[in-house]
This record gives sequence, C-alpha cells and structure tokens, in this order.
Amino acid sequence: MILAGDVGGTHARLALFDSRGEELKLIVEQIYDSHSYPSLEAIVTDFLRVTSAKPDSAAIGLAGPIRDRRCVATNLPWVVDAAKLEAETGLRRITLLNDLEANAYGIATLSSADFEELQKGRPDPRGNAAVISAGTGLGEAGIIWDGTALRPFASEGGHSSFAPEGELEGDLFQYLAKRYGHVSFERVLSGPGLVNIYEFLRDTGRGSEPDGFAEELRAGNPSAVISEAALAKRNELSIGALEIFVRIYGAEAGNVALKFLATAGVYLGGGIAPKILPKLREAAFLESFLTKGRMRPVLEAIPVLVILNENTALRGAARRTLLRAARH
Repeated sequence: MILAGDVGGTHARLALFDSRGEELKLIVEQIYDSHSYPSLEAIVTDFLRVTSAKPDSAAIGLAGPIRDRRCVATNLPWVVDAAKLEAETGLRRITLLNDLEANAYGIATLSSADFEELQKGRPDPRGNAAVISAGTGLGEAGIIWDGTALRPFASEGGHSSFAPEGELEGDLFQYLAKRYGHVSFERVLSGPGLVNIYEFLRDTGRGSEPDGFAEELRAGNPSAVISEAALAKRNELSIGALEIFVRIYGAEAGNVALKFLATAGVYLGGGIAPKILPKLREAAFLESFLTKGRMRPVLEAIPVLVILNENTALRGAARRTLLRAARH
C-alpha cells in the first residue's frame, strides 16, 4: 500500500493506492484545505487516523524546490522535512518530490480519455516532453528521453522573469513591477495572476467594473469569479483579463517547449486549464504558442495537450514510489 500526496497552495490531496506490479488502484482519497492546517504533519496524521491505514511507503509532491529531503513551500507558510514527517507520523520511506515532477510521472498512468488535444503535431516518441501547470502558482517540469525511457525532472521555471509582448503587456509589466519588484511568469500566469491582470485593466481605466462585481470578488475565489464571468461573457473587464491570460499561457508554453525541446509533447496541467478549455481551443492560445520566429516549424510539430485528470500528480507520486522500489 502506498500513501501518495499532492500538496499545493490551496489544497492538499492525500490518497492510498494498492499496487499490483505497475498497476495502481485508488483505495481512498481525502482533500484538505491547506491553509486550515499548521503543517503537513497535521494533515498526514489526520489522514492516517481517519483511514486507519498503515502504508508501506509514501511519496508526496510539494509546490516548491526539494533539497536534502526538505522543502520550503512556495505558497504556504510550511517547511516540510521528510525525516521529521517520518518521526511524527510513524511512516517509513517517505519520498518528497516537486509537485510538477509528480505531475510528469503521472502522465504515463493516464489513458487517452484523460487528455484534450489542442494541437496534434507530429510527436517524436524518443523526444523530450514538458509540463506547464497554472494553478495557485505556476509549475514547470521537463521529461527527458535518456535513450531508454522518459524521466521527469523538476524546475522552478515559473519564477523566471515575465517577458511582455506588445505595448499592453509592457504596461502590465510596469504596473506589477511597482507592486512586486521582480515580475515572474507566476505573477501573471496563475490564479492570483489572473486577478493581477484584471486589477491592472481596472486600475488603468481599460474598462469599468460592473455594479456588484467587487462584492462577488470579495465573497468568492476571485480568479474563479473572473474566469467564470469571462466565459459567460458577463463583463468586458473579465473577458479582457482572460484573453491576456490565455495569450500569456500560450507564449510561456511555447517557451517551455523550446527550452526542453519537448518534441514528444507539451502538457498543460493544473486546475485552471480544464476550466477554461473553451478559451484554450480558440486561436489566441496556439498562435501565441507558435509565434517564435524561425522556430515556428519546430513548434508546429509539437503535440499540445490539456491534462483533464485531477489526480495525475497523486498517481505520479505513487508511480515514483513504484519505480524507486523496482530499482532497489
């Protein structure tokens, strides 16, 4: 039995999987509000108490860089230390890995029904692949072909510097630079990033906020409120914000494709992409993905797919444990 975790800035998902060879069977899953708990130890302890489980091993994907079995979470006030987690929970053999690395491991466990194809391309079965996931933050990971198999690896590419294209995005950059200093892609390509774009359009007079909409934003998840209003064409500010967001998503997905030379495919993970599929299917996303000058023919051959299965990172963490056990 394997305990798998996918811990982000909004939710922490924990699940138990039974393994038969390389097959994974989900037994039970719990979703926790990350900010309602003081630590990951508290969440894992609660999960083990509720399920009465005694897993043989555990692997947990975390939003943040992993160093020496330790992670300072990027969007949570937590420091996660595998040795401390083992001591406090009684678990053995805990593996910590970056959440996008877990996402990348999970791709191999999915079926064709778990993907939405945005560009068919001409995939190279012996090429590299990449994952880019906009959610509470922005994660990016590579999957390198080593001559015999595809092997995921983590990056912190979401925190690289935002490269604005055109006058409007240049103004957006200047607006956010005054607020944050360094403007990373995560500041514009994430849930909070969509809110930043909306506030930029509103505060610079590029549209007027409808009556009552500010109260909607305060009462709910503001990024979800904005994207839902845009998809329903309820107000021009939301529509404009989502348009910019999708163009930036396409541009950075193209950047990732080139940086990792992801000729086997680029996968869009995270919670946002499945919710805005109608916009991603429109021309703006792919045109931004392809607009890379002389590299356009390279990008036209790269498959682009949206991951629809919300448990991909959980499955990937469990698969990482199986592969590690197989090597030993």
